[in-house]
Order: sequence, then C-alpha cells, then structure tokens
Amino acid sequence: MVALILLIDQILSIYTFIVIASAVFSWLFAFNIVNPRNQIVSSIYEICWKLTEPVLSRIRAFIPAMGGLDLSPVVLLLAIFFIRNLLRSAAYGGL
Repeated sequence: MVALILLIDQILSIYTFIVIASAVFSWLFAFNIVNPRNQIVSSIYEICWKLTEPVLSRIRAFIPAMGGLDLSPVVLLLAIFFIRNLLRSAAYGGL
C-alpha cells in the first residue's frame, strides 16, 4: 500500500512540473519571448496544454480570471501540494 501511495506522490510531483511549464510557456508566448511557430517549442507547449487544460478548465469554471490574471494554475498547485501532504502522512502513519 505504501508503494502505491509513493507512486501516486511521484506522479503528482511530475504533474506539478507540467503545470508550471504550461504556465511559463503561456507567459512566454503572450510576451513574444518565444516564437510559437517554432515546431519544437509548440509541440512541447501542446503536450503540456493537453495534459493540464482539462483540469484547469474545471477550476476556471469556479474561479474566473481576476484582472486578466488566471489563478487556476495556482489553485491547482495548492490542491496538488495538499493531496501530496495527505498521501505522505498516510504513507508514514501520520494521520
């Protein structure tokens, strides 16, 4: 059981980096720092977008953008950190 909890924890850890990469790519595209026509960059962003957008769109349904800022990645990251802490405490008998 502990091995399964640790596996889920590692998957959530990797997903955290994907969420951060997706947010950074969207900022880089918005400020024209990175060329979105570059095939490698656009393919990496598309993979990140496809992995994060289903979850972020559900969060955006409850929390709209505030002043042009999309807070859904922050809410998602906070939820992931909360779930990871719960999993760790369950794995190590902290509950």
